[in-house]
Amino acid sequence: MTSISPLREDRQDRPRRENDWRLFLRLVPYARHSGRILLISMLLLVPLSVASAIQPIIIGQAISLLRKEPNIWAFFQGKPLSWGLNILTCLLFVTIAVRLGLESLQTYLVQKVGQKITAEIRNDLFEHVTSLAVRFFDRTPVGRLITRLTSDVDALGEVFSTGAIGIVTDLFSIVVIVITMFALQWQLALMLVLMLVPVAGVVIYFQQQYRKANYRAREELSALNAALQENITGINVVQLFRRQQFNSELFRTINQRYVREVDKTIFHDSAVSATLEWIALVAIAGVLWLGGVRLLQQSLSFGTLSAFILFAQRLFDPLRQFAEKFTALQAGFTAIERIGDIFNEPVEIRDPEVALRSLGRHGNLPLQAGNGEKSAQPASEGALSDFSEKKGEIRFEQVWFAYKGDEYVLKDLDFTIRPGEKVALVGPTGAGKSSIIRLLCRLHEPSKGRILVDGVDIRDMPQAELRRHVSVILQDGFLFAGDVKSNITLGDNYSLQEIRTAAERTNVARFIEQLPEGYDTELRERGTNLSGGQKQLLAFARAAIRNSRILVLDEATASLDVGTEALVQDALDRLLVERTAIIIAHRLSTIRNANRILVLKRGELVEQGSHEELLQQGGLYASLYQLQMLGN
Repeated sequence: MTSISPLREDRQDRPRRENDWRLFLRLVPYARHSGRILLISMLLLVPLSVASAIQPIIIGQAISLLRKEPNIWAFFQGKPLSWGLNILTCLLFVTIAVRLGLESLQTYLVQKVGQKITAEIRNDLFEHVTSLAVRFFDRTPVGRLITRLTSDVDALGEVFSTGAIGIVTDLFSIVVIVITMFALQWQLALMLVLMLVPVAGVVIYFQQQYRKANYRAREELSALNAALQENITGINVVQLFRRQQFNSELFRTINQRYVREVDKTIFHDSAVSATLEWIALVAIAGVLWLGGVRLLQQSLSFGTLSAFILFAQRLFDPLRQFAEKFTALQAGFTAIERIGDIFNEPVEIRDPEVALRSLGRHGNLPLQAGNGEKSAQPASEGALSDFSEKKGEIRFEQVWFAYKGDEYVLKDLDFTIRPGEKVALVGPTGAGKSSIIRLLCRLHEPSKGRILVDGVDIRDMPQAELRRHVSVILQDGFLFAGDVKSNITLGDNYSLQEIRTAAERTNVARFIEQLPEGYDTELRERGTNLSGGQKQLLAFARAAIRNSRILVLDEATASLDVGTEALVQDALDRLLVERTAIIIAHRLSTIRNANRILVLKRGELVEQGSHEELLQQGGLYASLYQLQMLGN
């Protein structure tokens, strides 16, 4: 665990690499999938805006009709007062019904689009994240990724469902209201329109400040989730070393930073709302003053003045909504930036072109700004067919590897493992044994040199094909939530009989059958309802059912008790027949029967040979063996 120091990301304001319009355009490919729904939503703007603009005019006409003012419509002149009021009341109810019905429909449609976009982006982001190289996860806190996949994606969906469509709606309403006001009385209309200028400036300023504060708040939320995930995952260490209070103080520090940044976003959002409320009141006061003067001059009717008071309210209502939606839009743009950072992470380990065509893979994801990935070299169709015919030869040719920069952990490795040969990797901690396994499974790419399986460079093979023929059993086998069957098959199509046969071959069938529901027993997250040895037994069944030509054992029996290890060793003796095997074990007594032992020191191959040959050499292996025997 690393929770002894607060987890936090870079809190400096990042320079904007793209403007808001370019960020918005990166969402357009997702929106095209719902183009028909978006078009219907846009068409609904016309009747909605017209109904909203007509209502003040109807009310103004009703007042003029009651006061018998000369500006009443010709349609009502000479008609009874009650008849005219009934007509206006009916018209008002029609406009209200139109607004209620169409607003409900539009809200439903845009929310549906937003949810669809959110789901598609989350799917693409998950697929992209799971395709990234292991080195990305080595440097990225899990909580940060969870924040991007949940909170940030939700905020991004608001860009369309609440932000973009809502802003277009509000702008269209404002335009229709302004045109209607100028047609009715241009002096009052001009005064209200001029008041929009300072409002626009205030809104833009506070929204820019909100954008910066929102970015920092989301960064702190990532740190908060990372700290939470780390403490929950390492709860055993937290409790065993009585770190609850200390870690709680660290968590409280991160939480307070998050609260401070959220408070800033609330302040800027509230400042916009408060400013609009005051200016709306000033606008109504201005209408009353100027309209009152013109009313006294008998150049304006009381009905028209009443209509303009309502117009002043209607003009600032969409402006208030505009400001609220603009806040959601800014939060969404922040999310696009943050999610774009993940999408822009290059997929370092890619299938060759032949594999990409067979799997139907396409180009960049829509939210990628450009990945800068190296194009894969085309694989030879003949080479891949040769690969499927051979029996598991492994060759490292002058392989160098560094996790970062020039700090090489493997140096000029050059060796061949023949088909069916059992080879053990031995060396002190940090010698590079696990790094060799990661390179063979293509979880990392060599910095220099190449690795061949059956004469084919593994970079020219589809990853699925390579990993189908290389089974790895780690010291700590990971189990997923689900039943025992699914944890053995891992999504591949195997019959129950094949699963039973694999379990019997590895001597784990008896253990599985003793579980409450046998192969259908539900396992909790990380298999916490099984012992460490039982979890390891399922890992052996995983390898057995795939019948791979190459088997890698990385301290695979270290967590087993003596009785269980004897059962597994018996199963391994059968599994290893006619298979190439790479065995990593710190207990040198367990690898005495290996055909060959490769001895590593600081990433270099310093010795190789059988157990007896290496003891006779009296080198590093002999020293390690004698130390272990002395310790025993």
